[in-house]
Amino acid sequence: MTPGADGAAPRRRGRPPRTRSGAGPDARTRILEAARTEFALRGYDKTSVRSIARAADVDAALVHHYFGTKDEVFGAAIEVSFEPALVLPAILDGPEEDMGERLARFFIGVWENPASRAPLLAVLRSALTHEPSKVLRGFLLRRLLERVAAELDVPDPTFRAELAASHMIGIAILRYVVRAEPLASADPEKIVAMVAPTLQRYLADR
Repeated sequence: MTPGADGAAPRRRGRPPRTRSGAGPDARTRILEAARTEFALRGYDKTSVRSIARAADVDAALVHHYFGTKDEVFGAAIEVSFEPALVLPAILDGPEEDMGERLARFFIGVWENPASRAPLLAVLRSALTHEPSKVLRGFLLRRLLERVAAELDVPDPTFRAELAASHMIGIAILRYVVRAEPLASADPEKIVAMVAPTLQRYLADR
């Protein structure tokens, strides 16, 4: 490789300088932001751990260190918008007969808030293939709905959580990704009112 005018070897085309490649306090945040961007631009299938690492300007080993597999990176990108650790107490706190409404209001509220909708929508658009759909469903089940059902002490909690997850993912895809009418332009309060009794029956009806 021919040295440049200053005597330094020129940087390879297309490869960013590795000035921030080491682990640091913001490395995990950079990886997560890069992952959301890569999934949005390339889709799930064409995004790799290496491409995420390259976009975040870190080594691929650091991505594995923080997140593990590509599925787990994808799950973490979804989790940022939902924050289940903060939401679960709010959903479970209060009369059990109103739990379906609290869950529906939370879920629709995440999508209606521009701050959380934009990055989540970008991620969900890449979830229309089989694998990311499975990851998205798994996140809603393990981190949110199965915990709700378990706290309610009802029979078949996993089955109930599966039904609720399918219902909620279907609404998100049709309203916010496919933009199917009349669901796409329906008032959010109307959706909450219609969906809440179904979620209540799925998760709490004994």
